[in-house]
Amino acid sequence: MKTLINLFTFLLTGFLMNAQLNPAITSWIQNTTNIMGRHYVKGNSTPINDNVLANVQSVKYSATSVYIATNGIPAYITGPFLDGNPSIATSQNAIFKVSLDPIKNTGTPTNTTGGNIGLFINGVALFDYRDGVSWQNSSNSLKGGPLGGMGDMVWNRDAVVAERIGFDCSKAHPAMGNYHHHQNPSAFKLDLNIISNVCNLYDSDGLYAIDSTRHSPLIGFAYDGFPIYGAYAYKNTDGTGGIVRMKSSYRLRNITKRTQYANGSTVTPGPDVSTTYPLGYFREDYEYVATSSSTPDLLDEHNGRFCVTPEYPNGIYCYFATVDSKWNSAYPYVVGPTFYGTRTAVKVTSINEPVTTYLPNPTATQQSNSLEQDVTIFPNPANDLIAIQLNHITRENVEVSLCNITGQVISKTILYQGSTIVFFDTRTVYEGTYFIHFSDSHSSFTKKVAISK
Repeated sequence: MKTLINLFTFLLTGFLMNAQLNPAITSWIQNTTNIMGRHYVKGNSTPINDNVLANVQSVKYSATSVYIATNGIPAYITGPFLDGNPSIATSQNAIFKVSLDPIKNTGTPTNTTGGNIGLFINGVALFDYRDGVSWQNSSNSLKGGPLGGMGDMVWNRDAVVAERIGFDCSKAHPAMGNYHHHQNPSAFKLDLNIISNVCNLYDSDGLYAIDSTRHSPLIGFAYDGFPIYGAYAYKNTDGTGGIVRMKSSYRLRNITKRTQYANGSTVTPGPDVSTTYPLGYFREDYEYVATSSSTPDLLDEHNGRFCVTPEYPNGIYCYFATVDSKWNSAYPYVVGPTFYGTRTAVKVTSINEPVTTYLPNPTATQQSNSLEQDVTIFPNPANDLIAIQLNHITRENVEVSLCNITGQVISKTILYQGSTIVFFDTRTVYEGTYFIHFSDSHSSFTKKVAISK
């Protein structure tokens, strides 16, 4: 009897420990099926297979930290970068250490910097608003250099505005091989106002699809350890009020001359506002408008707020990937221009403390049940495009087919392990009722969708 009690206690303890694991441990997309990265080259819409593992390779944790090993390569197809960027996404072979107990910075806020300031759940880097170029008035030109060696930056160029032509379908690009997002990692073609046609020839998906009807997924962690969510959340910080879009509290200034900052200080002049240098071209074109308790969907100066989320029912400070009403990225985009917490995440060469390896390994029953329950199809009715999103991380490839009412397969695609989104182009499909069939090694099921022109 004593042995049975001890065994029960051991199993119960293990169960409770796993049930209470920090989302900073359990939320990463681990590559359990050897999915490799893929990339396009300019002029060829057939992706090239890379010999580099995508997503996160391992997750290990101690009592205070989580260690994420990643190549920085996503499961979605990268490239091409049509601004002449000669780089492609290459393996970073990195280990990142993130705090499991993030702490609010009660002193002077720490500025975000060029280079990595966070990590998305697929192991891809997050950069802030800048692109390493600034206006140097002494020679009336834009100048810059390698990140970390940029000199005196006065009017910092906004990468999301200035480098748009260089972003791939997933709104990202590499810096010397380090593939990264500056902004909301959802494909250009899914925005309500499509501002880049790169997806037309070089189709890809991105980390997630915006869904205005449900709380956005947890998509990453900033270097201070606090979580990053997509564009939509509960209106009120206590988890009530329905789902609304989280809004940036930064606004473009009403200026025509760039001679002062928003705080009134006089600085080295930048170029006048013009079609070449429109408002928003520089970070300093924005000013922060303080929020109030009556507008809980307006974020603070760090682009976040303390609130309840599905993963944190007791509440935590969260950053949000902000977009405007047309779902185009809105400054400061994700984190910044300062961190809310104490920056602690570092890139390490080895792990020098005892750790436990986290291995997500759902049973066949868990896999099949969660797959069917967590599929979102939108819009429905559809017109030109159907987006299919999984609201959990699939652990294996899923075959997805679009079928007509007689069962004929109209189109077929694969949702790769580690991806969350696939699409069907329905511009040439007639109106009517259709079915989307899902199949993996554990289950198969069908969902109905309407196409209306």
